[in-house]
Amino acid sequence: MGEDHAHPPDLPAALIALAGITLGDSSLDGVMQRTCEITKTAIADADEVSVTLLAADGARTVASSGPLAVRMDQTQYAAGAGPCLEAAQRGEPVLVADAPGDTTWPGYADAADALGVRASLSVPLRGEEGLAAALNIYASNADQFDADTVNEATELARFASIVLTNADQYFRAKTLATQMERAMHTRAVIEQAKGIVMAQQRCTPDEAFDMLVRLSQSTHRKLREVAISIVEQIVEG
Repeated sequence: MGEDHAHPPDLPAALIALAGITLGDSSLDGVMQRTCEITKTAIADADEVSVTLLAADGARTVASSGPLAVRMDQTQYAAGAGPCLEAAQRGEPVLVADAPGDTTWPGYADAADALGVRASLSVPLRGEEGLAAALNIYASNADQFDADTVNEATELARFASIVLTNADQYFRAKTLATQMERAMHTRAVIEQAKGIVMAQQRCTPDEAFDMLVRLSQSTHRKLREVAISIVEQIVEG
């Protein structure tokens, strides 16, 4: 290993590929999936790649290049221990040179042996809003990853963390904008309905609003739905 291990010059291309992800054309899950695909191409001897995300309800695999990586991840989740969890929790790379022979996590070693995984490397993904995740790389041959691979994967993960943070901020802002637009539309429809009720009942704005609320409660419909039906009756009628 070491001197005989060849590393193709794919890291710069991978960083460019990550930078080229167009957020408007993808979802957050799509960005993570693209990160897996780019990593598999960039890291020599990587057979499968996945992203582990730590959340309040536990760890889960949010993207992968194939089912083998998912099965390896899930084995660790079930046991509550393993390199992917340690990398995500501690924020440090975890290299397993010969997985079946590793004694750190017996359950992981057994699963690796059964699935034909001989080496793995998990590097942390970090971002804003307390993002705790790991980029996991699996290989079918032992001693495939060395110190150079760790450095390459760490640099890739560092850049990917920036992309994921930007993606998270983008989709949060997009969701907020959609919610605000919906709220403004809802308010406009309710105001229209209030105006119709005021004209029909010759009442004040507060009285008209109270009538709408009571109608909403008695018909078990949302206030917005009641308002829309009143406006539509006038438009159609």
